[in-house]
Amino acid sequence: MAIVHACEQHALTYDPRIKNADGTTFYGNVHYGAYGNSHGFLAGFPSSRYTLSCAVIGQNEDGSSMQRDADHTTARDLQDLHAADKVGIEAAKRTIARLGARKIKTTKAPVLLVPEMARGLISSFVSAISGGNLYRKTSFLLDALQQQVFPQFMHIYEDPHILKALGSTAFDNDGVATKRRDLIQAGVLQGYVLGSYSARKLGMQTTGNAGGVHNLIVQPGKCDFNALVTKMDRGLIVTEMLGHGINMTTGDYSRGICGFWVQDGQIQHPVEEVTIAGNLKDIFANIVDVGNDVDYRGNIRVGSLLLDTMMIAGE
Repeated sequence: MAIVHACEQHALTYDPRIKNADGTTFYGNVHYGAYGNSHGFLAGFPSSRYTLSCAVIGQNEDGSSMQRDADHTTARDLQDLHAADKVGIEAAKRTIARLGARKIKTTKAPVLLVPEMARGLISSFVSAISGGNLYRKTSFLLDALQQQVFPQFMHIYEDPHILKALGSTAFDNDGVATKRRDLIQAGVLQGYVLGSYSARKLGMQTTGNAGGVHNLIVQPGKCDFNALVTKMDRGLIVTEMLGHGINMTTGDYSRGICGFWVQDGQIQHPVEEVTIAGNLKDIFANIVDVGNDVDYRGNIRVGSLLLDTMMIAGE
């Protein structure tokens, strides 16, 4: 397919240190989904999704470092995909930037999560307020309704009816109508994420979230990514996470990461084989800022997240 070939060629010819492709794919799906249940509900709607992704391998001239990275674009409308050359070049740029990565000494410092990684952190918040973990009493946010969970400047809401958004839907997996609602207002937890079953178990009403959230949006701040790096001054940018070190019952959080070390507001060098650790309650409460570099390629829309001091385990 021409789009795949163009994407990969732009990646491979971007820099001589790009040595090989590690997979370039295009996926397209158009379908009509319908749902019916014994309560008399029967409805459906058409849906589509397209994705172009590219991964490449790079190596230093002296062969001392080899790295892999990738980029992708995804959208409901084929016309909304990023251009093939942009995806390929971005994959190459990310790979080149990681060459020469090294460990750092164990320290405490601020952490800046790029949007792709920030999405995972917000996903952990969603899990903690979801019905299954609540009625099983396996959530560190048990009984946190109407309590301060995030800083006062944080606003997180769900908007299921955004045109072309990846999480848009008229009804959830139980056939319950979806609606716009706040989950976090001024940092305070306004509601849980419940389907019909979990709501009954908790003696509450469904929130139309059987199957998960629908276009969860973290209200962006005023700073772009570069401004957040400057604001952090010294710390760690996280661009990739490894492993699944999250205890949902206690909130204990530990993840292997790759990224970049920042000193005096400037990126100094790539970093690998280090771990960040903390407790999600503290991490949520001590978010310093939310970037305006929002990533729209998922069901959770969030910019970069600047976190206060965390333990960084290295050498």
